[in-house]
Amino acid sequence: MKAAVLKQFGSPLAIETLPDPVLGTGEVIVDVMASRVLAYANEVLSGERKYLLELPVVPGPGAIGRVRATGPDATHLATGDWVYCDPTVRSRDDALAPDIALQGLTAGSDGGLRLARYFHDGAWAGQMRVPTENAARIGSIAEADAARWCALGTLLVPYGGFLAAQLQAGETVLVNGATGSFGSAAVAVALGMGAACVIATGRNEKALADLVRRFGPRVRIVPMRGEEDDDRKRILQAAPGGIDCVLDILPPAANAMQVRTAILAVRPYGRVVLMGGVGMLGGAGLDLPYSWMMRNCITLRGQWMYPPHAAHLMVGLVRAGLVRLDQFEITAFALDDANAAVAHAASNSGPFRMTVIEPPRSR
Repeated sequence: MKAAVLKQFGSPLAIETLPDPVLGTGEVIVDVMASRVLAYANEVLSGERKYLLELPVVPGPGAIGRVRATGPDATHLATGDWVYCDPTVRSRDDALAPDIALQGLTAGSDGGLRLARYFHDGAWAGQMRVPTENAARIGSIAEADAARWCALGTLLVPYGGFLAAQLQAGETVLVNGATGSFGSAAVAVALGMGAACVIATGRNEKALADLVRRFGPRVRIVPMRGEEDDDRKRILQAAPGGIDCVLDILPPAANAMQVRTAILAVRPYGRVVLMGGVGMLGGAGLDLPYSWMMRNCITLRGQWMYPPHAAHLMVGLVRAGLVRLDQFEITAFALDDANAAVAHAASNSGPFRMTVIEPPRSR
């Protein structure tokens, strides 16, 4: 099969012919039809993000594809099924605290790194091997729509945060950092889950205004100006009542004060989920008032990615028309142009923009 291979951090991807992956028990081989390129893929491939990723490797977290072969433990998947290849791979020997690796991207720990040495290569290739449970059926689609269905990978991240927050229909949600690719997707997901109102914060006022244009008056925007007390006051003024849930999905370039601004706006008994990258580049930690959290019964938790069943539920939201894939503007590249795709993703990121790689069809 043809594949894009990263041999050294900072070097261009090499387009090579590799052996087809070999099927094992508990695994599925998938013919890759399309795989998204993260806006920060260039930072991963250059080594700037210092992700746990052993080389050489075929990058590419997640894909839309068709099942080529299944192992003996698969009782529902069939050859030819359209699937989303979930990159969130979990170890199987500790159900309470599994190690996690993002196939083709990074490992979350030393244990995750051991896992990634087996489920090593990602989706920028003609075929990939995934754990059986990571091939989530999406139903029949037109081959031309495979690239658009790659948006599942973007939508699932904030969806995991809202599942962790136990978001209920009719609640008011604050999306902190709503103008990036994951933050804008969070707005769409919250509305699809039935949020009565979404307070969207960010520094890009044009992008904030576009959220209102797309989704209507259920979205209320608050441009952030960097003054904590003033920003929080305007957040509370925008909300129709108490803010039930805060999802922080700010990028690494943001600072902890921006997170604190949003957290302290949540109502008593409210919930806060941290999913962003604040702190990855260093800087001050998150300083929160102990007595305020205790007396107001605030729930604060971190969430990395999403639970195993989330992909199936998200497919249901899409099929029901509650979350729309046609919001996304797609730019597709052939696998031979993988380096150009990475550069394009870096310079053309933003709300509802997606760059994808489409490998050549396997025989």
